[in-house]
Amino acid sequence: MRDNADDLTWMSRDLLIWYDRHAREMPWRVGPEARKAGEQPDPYRIWLSEVMLQQTTVVTVKSYFERFTRRWPTVGALAAAEDAEVMAEWAGLGYYARARNLLKCARQVVDQHAGRFPADHAALLKLPGIGPYTAAAIASIAFDLRHAVLDGNVERVMARLHDLHTPLPEAKPALMAHAEALTPSERPGDYAQAVMDLGATICTPKSPACGLCPWRTPCVAQARGTAQDLPKKAPKKPKPTRHGTVFLARREDGAWLLETRPDKGLLGGMLGWPGSDWTDTAQPLPQASPPCAAEWQRIEGDVRHTFTHFHLVLHVFRADVAQTTDPAAGRFMQPTEFRPTDLPTVMRKAFDLAR
Repeated sequence: MRDNADDLTWMSRDLLIWYDRHAREMPWRVGPEARKAGEQPDPYRIWLSEVMLQQTTVVTVKSYFERFTRRWPTVGALAAAEDAEVMAEWAGLGYYARARNLLKCARQVVDQHAGRFPADHAALLKLPGIGPYTAAAIASIAFDLRHAVLDGNVERVMARLHDLHTPLPEAKPALMAHAEALTPSERPGDYAQAVMDLGATICTPKSPACGLCPWRTPCVAQARGTAQDLPKKAPKKPKPTRHGTVFLARREDGAWLLETRPDKGLLGGMLGWPGSDWTDTAQPLPQASPPCAAEWQRIEGDVRHTFTHFHLVLHVFRADVAQTTDPAAGRFMQPTEFRPTDLPTVMRKAFDLAR
């Protein structure tokens, strides 16, 4: 395809025409008709959705987003929330550093920007947890500023459009250059959502629906029959497997012994079971001191969970303890004080195995 200005303008307009007809409905999105009628997106809702969507699917995020915005409808309400309550609502979404940064960002917006997200890309980048992609998405979608977005869907569209075979992540600068060239000055926010929708619904990873694509004609990969091979990705390194031990103690009155994990590190700030560090050694079991004296029983079976960079195997011990038990770590919590769904997924798996 040629990258002259006339071609790029024509392509952007064609995509916007397609978006006006086929835009996905999202609880955080102001659709094209509503936007043309003067309704403006809420920067808080755009920011919240973009943070939630990092490494997570739209289908999963919708219910979390709706619960969050019912409970904390504004950035000010979220900034005033208790950390533990936010972390509990986030449980199951994974990548818990996002939740910690969510609170930091909300509080900084309130403290430093009078409760309003700055309509400036550079200022957005200074907020906790907002990187180049998220800043571009907020700037374009919430404020209609001309900034190119480059998520996984857009990378796939650009790689196929230009038949670019350089593997990711090496290809990112070239893909960003192509994305920037296509981003129009007119309706950049709608365009950003349009190109992401195109990747999510038409230019999909497998079996792209090229016959329905508004960019079928200029797409080089479609003409050459290479679309399904793109984008290329560098081979992934095999994930190591780590091992750990957790202890689940249940008191006579039904309370469970839980601890809040340190703010830094995986599952930071989340409720969890006392236990060992996670090590690369499987046998003998990773060393851990039980949180209290008890007749600990090893539960048959293990908890298996996969994080971004490693697999985890947790060995689970359980004990019923006396009412007078004084633990060395954590505190006993009644079933009315926490929900199993408040626990991160790996800890909930341990609970399901031991109860």
